[in-house]
Amino acid sequence: MKRALRDLLTGFGSLLTGMRITLQQFFKPPVTVHYPHEALKMPKRYRGHIVLVRDPDTGKSVCIACKSCEKACPSDCIVVEGLKREGDKRKSVTDFKLDFTKCSLCGSCVEVCPVDALEFSKEYNLASTSKEQFYQIDLVKRVEARDP
Repeated sequence: MKRALRDLLTGFGSLLTGMRITLQQFFKPPVTVHYPHEALKMPKRYRGHIVLVRDPDTGKSVCIACKSCEKACPSDCIVVEGLKREGDKRKSVTDFKLDFTKCSLCGSCVEVCPVDALEFSKEYNLASTSKEQFYQIDLVKRVEARDP
């Protein structure tokens, strides 16, 4: 009988504790983000897919097509092509494809780049109805299409 009474009081104490916490949370402002009408603020260290860095003077990519990122990628999801145009001092990238279905967002490509031509984007809304859109993301076209 004593044990049953003690269990009853312990359970009632737990109920009161739970109700107290519930009431405290009830009067706090909600933290819900009404997506897609409100955008989430990404933390500074968020790692989205990689993007090419744009040269502020020319508006083109800083990438020199050295293929260091392609060699460093453990997932083998990067393909880089480039050529040296007449009058240029360095090679310039002509084709930079990313297979985002294989990318593990490890950052090896960003770390190994000798000219800091790659960075992680803050883009988190990469939704699609088909997987094919993520097989060959052309980063050169994306950097040229971005606003300066």
